Amino acid sequence: MEKPGSRPTSELVRLAIIGDGAAFTELWDTHIEALEAYIRSSMKGLDDFYVDDICSRSFEKAFRQIRSYDPSKSQFSTWLRTIAHNTALDILEQEQRARRSYVYLDDSSRSPGMAEAMGDGQDTPLEQIIRDEDQALTEKYITALPDLYREIARRRLVDGLQYKEIAEEMDMELNTVRTRIRRAKAIIEQLKENDNG
Repeated sequence: MEKPGSRPTSELVRLAIIGDGAAFTELWDTHIEALEAYIRSSMKGLDDFYVDDICSRSFEKAFRQIRSYDPSKSQFSTWLRTIAHNTALDILEQEQRARRSYVYLDDSSRSPGMAEAMGDGQDTPLEQIIRDEDQALTEKYITALPDLYREIARRRLVDGLQYKEIAEEMDMELNTVRTRIRRAKAIIEQLKENDNG
């Protein structure tokens, strides 16, 4: 459902297909609440971290696959919900596999949550590639990001700060930092594909 005052979804999708990161951010703003509500109602018992993570990953996938979206087959919101449903199943399956691989030294039935299994924010291969590229090119892509992501992306991808350091410096929740960095990287990847395509 589109929010009053926002541009029509069809226009935003068209702009996102040609690499407009701001249009994709507007798609996020327009559809995030409905997607969160869908995930909460269809996957009972998920905490806020899971819901946020599923939404973030779903929008990343949607952004990477936006060219494959066919408005004649479904509405954007339906397409996004399908991605979210599959993403949620993938995440829950990954966590189940991770839990089975843990060895506990005590007899407690402690079962780590996904946040604990995510690591301490060490560089992913994608972050290392971005950091190793020409500094001017990296700055170009960061400057093209929407305001919401620009400073966080700079601190992570240029300054090399860990997620926890960024959260402390910017007085934000750690999950918010993770989510925004993930979205920023997805937008940067799309911008690169547009430049190379």
